[in-house]
Amino acid sequence: MTDLSSARPGAHSHVFLGEGHASNERKTWAVIWLCGIMMIAEIVGGGLFGSLALVADGLHMSTHAGALLLAALAYTYARKHATDPTFAFGTGKVGDLAGFSSAIILAMIALLIGYEGVARLLHPVPISFDEAIPIAVLGLLVNVGSAWLLSGGEHHHGHGHGHGHGHGHGHSHGHAHHDQDHGDETHRIETDRGVVALGVFEDGVPPRFRLRLEGVELNPEGVVIETVRPDGTRQTFSLVDRGDYLESADEIPEPHAFTANVRIFAESGKSRDYAVQFEEHAHDLHGGAHGRDNNMRAAFVHVMADAAVSVLVIVGLLLARTFGWLWMDPFAGLVGAVVIASWSFGLLRDTGAILLDRIPDAALADRMRKVIEADGDRLTDLHLWRLGPGHLGAIVSLVTDRARGPDYYRKRLSGFGGLSHLTIEVGAK
Repeated sequence: MTDLSSARPGAHSHVFLGEGHASNERKTWAVIWLCGIMMIAEIVGGGLFGSLALVADGLHMSTHAGALLLAALAYTYARKHATDPTFAFGTGKVGDLAGFSSAIILAMIALLIGYEGVARLLHPVPISFDEAIPIAVLGLLVNVGSAWLLSGGEHHHGHGHGHGHGHGHGHSHGHAHHDQDHGDETHRIETDRGVVALGVFEDGVPPRFRLRLEGVELNPEGVVIETVRPDGTRQTFSLVDRGDYLESADEIPEPHAFTANVRIFAESGKSRDYAVQFEEHAHDLHGGAHGRDNNMRAAFVHVMADAAVSVLVIVGLLLARTFGWLWMDPFAGLVGAVVIASWSFGLLRDTGAILLDRIPDAALADRMRKVIEADGDRLTDLHLWRLGPGHLGAIVSLVTDRARGPDYYRKRLSGFGGLSHLTIEVGAK
């Protein structure tokens, strides 16, 4: 038996842009306007007042604006061509291409700063401190304002989900809500006897349920957990006492996408069920590396690199003026060059891997393999790659001796969040 599930032109969307694409595009254009205004003001002001340093900083600001323009144009291009059928998997990776290009520009800037720093260490040049320090402070203020605009006035927090064990709320006969506790994602369930916390724990061990008791006295024989998967498969888990918590005796098969019915028995023999919804996610898909917008990251790195250099320059100039250490100014430049080169390398490594379709999450690929082969089927080929921020594509080839089509495996893999484009090929053993 051979069956192939693949996309027909127009059958489904190939728009794989990040959730914040439109917002990030607006932020980038706003920063370009800010840098452009400052650039013009510095060049015109330097010309009127005869300040070569002010003109030089204005020209430097033009290179800064140019790098950000690359990011803005990438956003605009990706948006306008998002539905262009000639792009086989959409334009989600245009931002990664722009980020890769920006990383190369950053590396060149680091080399130029490094070269200039070494040249000035060997052959010191006179410094106009009264002019240079205010300009450096002005540059820092512009970069701080640019960083604020790019972040939307908020701090950047890494809030990605770990190996996902649950969004959502319990329902049915009890009440539960999602929390982050005990080192894994946990659902706190409000029972008529108190609060218990249910989570899937797999830190260095096979995944098992852990039920922590918050002021509730329960024995293992008084609790049973039954999972109900989207395909209707049910599995019952008995619990054992581990002292501080109750743990399922059996490990939980992949994927971890199911409804967990927690049945608690009273001494009278009566029981009550509490339903908790667990959903599978790729590792940090929306908040971490897989969901990261590398185009915005590149723009932000440009701004932060400029800000870091401004801080180092200010410190170097102040020390040079106060103590006469003229070598501090080029030395600060060399330190800035090393910092920028480090950021550039990280950006090149991450965007290059995406452009070359490297597997973004080996652990996710392994979990998908386990799900496919759980019933004796054999996975013959698996391709997993990033289509855009928060979107993964996968091509799965397998052989089976059962009468199963692609839809069966598509349903089994439906619990893995972020699989935006899935192609399944089924063959006979």
